[in-house]
Amino acid sequence: MNRNWKLLGLSAALVMAFVILREHWGHVLGALPYLLLLACPLLHLFHGHGEHAQHDHSTDDRKP
Repeated sequence: MNRNWKLLGLSAALVMAFVILREHWGHVLGALPYLLLLACPLLHLFHGHGEHAQHDHSTDDRKP
């Protein structure tokens, strides 16, 4: 019975998203570049720099 409520809620959310996007598609496309620019710092904040290697230059064996 619980699964039916989740399915009903998901279906209602999809229908509402479709109606809202259909009616306001011009506004969504206008905001898309700003959302992309907003995604960059958010990804940088939550994802970080990745696996940067920590370089220790004190044990560098290169000769001058």
